[in-house]
Formats: sequence, C-alpha cells, structure tokens
Amino acid sequence: MTKKFRPITPGQRELVLESHADLTKGAKPVKALLSKKNRTNGRNHHGHITCRHRGGGHKRFYRQVDFQRDKFDIPAKVAALEYDPNRTAHIALLHYVDGEKRYILAPEGLKVGETIMTTDKEMYNVGCCMKLKLMPMGSVIHNIEMSPGQGGVLVRSAGLSAQLLARSEGYATLKMPSGEIRLVNEDCFATFGAVSNAERILRVEGKAGRKRWKGFRPTVRGTAMNPVDHPHGGGEGKHNGYLPQTPWAMYTKGFRTRSKKKTTKWIVKDRRK
Repeated sequence: MTKKFRPITPGQRELVLESHADLTKGAKPVKALLSKKNRTNGRNHHGHITCRHRGGGHKRFYRQVDFQRDKFDIPAKVAALEYDPNRTAHIALLHYVDGEKRYILAPEGLKVGETIMTTDKEMYNVGCCMKLKLMPMGSVIHNIEMSPGQGGVLVRSAGLSAQLLARSEGYATLKMPSGEIRLVNEDCFATFGAVSNAERILRVEGKAGRKRWKGFRPTVRGTAMNPVDHPHGGGEGKHNGYLPQTPWAMYTKGFRTRSKKKTTKWIVKDRRK
C-alpha cells in the first residue's frame, strides 16, 4: 500500500511513499541494540573516492539485526515492527521468554503479539526459522545461509523471497529471486515467509533533495561531459553514448564482471538463461 500526496509544494507533485501502516505507532528503537554508524562517503582508507556520488545525508544509528537466529527452542514474542533507515525491509523487535531482546528482518504478514521460534519441531509459521532439510517442499523463505552457522546472507531485501524446490544428497535446491536455481547445504538455516515492505519498488522520490537526505550526491550523465572527462563525452549534438562505459572505459552492459576464480558448481541454472 502506497501513499500519494495532495501537492502543496512542487516536490510533492510526483511523490509516492510507502504507507508504513503496518508499523507499530510510537515505537522507538531499543538503545541497547543501536550502535554508531561511521560514514565513509564512498572513500577508502587512503581518502580516495572508490564509490562515486556518495556523501551528506541524515545521521543514522545502526540497528543490530540478528541474522543468525541462534536461540534454539526459545519462544519469542513480536513486540513491535519498526522502520530501519539502513535497509529496504522493516525490522521486528522480539522479546524472548528469557528476557533478551533482538531485532530480526520482518517478514510480510508478521503481526505484533505473535510467537515465533528457531526450532527443529513442526512449526511453519511466518517468521519461524529452521534448517532447510526440515522445511516442507515449496516453502517460501528468506534470510538464507550459504554455509551452516554463517548467518543469513541471501534474500534480505524488501519484498524478496526464494522457494525450496528439492533436496538430495545433502543439498537443497532453491529458486532465487533473480531466477537463478542453485544448491545450498541442507543444514543451513532459513526463515519462513517473504521479506516485508514489498511496495518499496513503487516509491517515487519526487525531488532531488530527498535523495540528498539519503546520502546520494548528484550524478552527471556521461553524454553531457566533454571527451576529456568521459568516453561518452563530446560529439556534435546529442547522442546516446553508444556502448555504455564507465569513465575509465570499462563496458557496463553485456560484459560479465564476476570473478573467474569463483566456482559455478552450485549454480544449477543461470539467471540469464
């Protein structure tokens, strides 16, 4: 569900934001689960810019999200659903029966007051976590580990989900959001459900200043530059830039950048095929 505005300023004419109707009103982040977030503004330890167009933006605290879900057979009650400025998905605050509090990625459909758990028992509710070898076939899952005990690294962005297709010889076959079909060790943990805030894809910022609040600086098109500044620069009149390149003449479409040292033996079907 999205929220459109009756424009009373120019920046609101095209503005479309998420409604956040499912978030807990008045909920404030738990201070014990916050930590300082240092900015790099796209620079490395030498001070050189390695990621362009970054800088400024509003101050943020980092929310310590539990991707490992390693509290086994300890029930937890969902106390609140909160906004997280550091990621596209919403987060859920859990109160465990032993008194500990933790944040997790909030799956779509999770409600305040529900009880979830990391377990080996038959508990297939949204937000529950278990090993892939114990999940029913066809399960919709997210926050998937790539190796046992590592913590969830796959399928963590807003609205995404993977599907469990098969199991054999110690590996589970998953269909990823990109369309890729790959093998993952069946002792890896995953969480039931799709990631929350799926309507984020419909968001329209409406004005340049809203991007500046998020820490993005202006981006100039290569075709608007001079030949000395960019491979797309110069020429008589406007043109499309031909084959897209970076300012350092690296091709950016149709040119694979994945390291050749990485193995492809776990990929059953490539996302491009």
